[in-house]
Amino acid sequence: MIDIELLKQICEIPGAPGFEQEIRSFLLNQLSGLSYEISTDSMGNVIAFKKGSSDQKLMCAAHMDEISYIVTHIDDDGFIRFQALGGFDPKTLTAQRVYIHGDKIIPGVMASKPIHIMSPEEKRKPAEIRDFFIDTGLSKDELLKYIGTGAPVTRERTLIEMGDCVNSKSLDNRVSVFILLECLKNLDNAVLPMDFYAVFTVQEEMGLRGATVATSSIQPDFGIALDTTIAYDLPGAQAHEMVTKLGLGPAVKIMDSMVISDYRMVNYMKSIAKNQNIPYQLEILQGGGTDTAALQRSGKGGAISGCISIPTRHLHQVIEMAHKSDIRHAITLLQHCILDMSDFDWNFR
Repeated sequence: MIDIELLKQICEIPGAPGFEQEIRSFLLNQLSGLSYEISTDSMGNVIAFKKGSSDQKLMCAAHMDEISYIVTHIDDDGFIRFQALGGFDPKTLTAQRVYIHGDKIIPGVMASKPIHIMSPEEKRKPAEIRDFFIDTGLSKDELLKYIGTGAPVTRERTLIEMGDCVNSKSLDNRVSVFILLECLKNLDNAVLPMDFYAVFTVQEEMGLRGATVATSSIQPDFGIALDTTIAYDLPGAQAHEMVTKLGLGPAVKIMDSMVISDYRMVNYMKSIAKNQNIPYQLEILQGGGTDTAALQRSGKGGAISGCISIPTRHLHQVIEMAHKSDIRHAITLLQHCILDMSDFDWNFR
C-alpha cells in the first residue's frame, strides 16, 4: 500500500508557481533525516544528492508547483481579478473555493454573472477566465490590510480515497513529489551506480523553468522526469483518445508536444518493468509537456531522458484521480531504474 496521509499532506500544501515556500519547507523537513546532501538553488529547486559508484550523473525531477492564480486587481467593492498561473479550462472554475495568500490567508469563491440574468447569447457562449472574479465577502480596505496585487491564489480541496483511487487537487504533480520522496527514503542506504540528483523543481507549470535551471547546473548524463498524464478512460472516449487507463500501471512516455523520449530510455524502462513484473503502459500525449524536455536538452550535449507518467483522470481540475496501484508500481519502477542504470547498454544501435 501507499502512505495516504503523507500523500494527503503533500497535495494540500499550497505552492503556486514562484511561491513554493510552504511545500519547499515541508520537503526540506522530510529530507533532513536522510543521508543525502540537501541544497536549494537560486530558483528555489530542492536538490537531494548522493554520490554514486561512477562519475556519470542521473537526475530525476518532479515539480512541486501547482496550477494557481495571481491577483491582478482589487476593485472598489473588494472583488478580485486574477490571472491564471498554468493551464485552465475556464468552465472548471465555476463554484470553486480558493485561498488568497498574503499576510493573512483569505478564503474566497470563484464567482461570475448569475445564469438567471444572462442573455441567451451569454448562456451559449463558452466560459472564459475573464468572466470570473473572486468574492471574499470583504471590503477593499479590509483586503488591502493583508493582500494586494501579486498575491498568489491557490485552490481549496482536500484529498479523499474513492475505492482504489485517490482524489484531490494538485495530484499534478504532487503525486510525483510523493513518489520521488518515497523512493529517496527507500534508497537511503543503497549503493547507487552513479551520482544521483533528485530535484523537486519549481515553476514547471509556467514553462519548465526550475528544471531548465537545475539541468543546466547539474549537467546530467541521464534524466528521468516524473509527472502525471491523461487517463481518458471515461464514457464516450474512443480507444485512440484514452492515452492511458487507471489501474494498468504507470506509463512510460514515448512523446508529448515538447519531447520525444530517447528510445534507449524507453527501452530501458520497459525492460526494467518486465524484469520486475511491473505492469506498465505506453504514453503518447498530443498536447502538454513536462520537465522531461528540460532534462533532455538543457544541459551541455543533452541527456538520455525519459519520463515515468502517472495516469490521472480529470487533469487540471480539483478532482484529479489516480489509482493507488499505479502510484505504488511507479515507486518500484523508479527505484529499479535508479539502481540498475549501469547494467544497460546505452550505445546507439
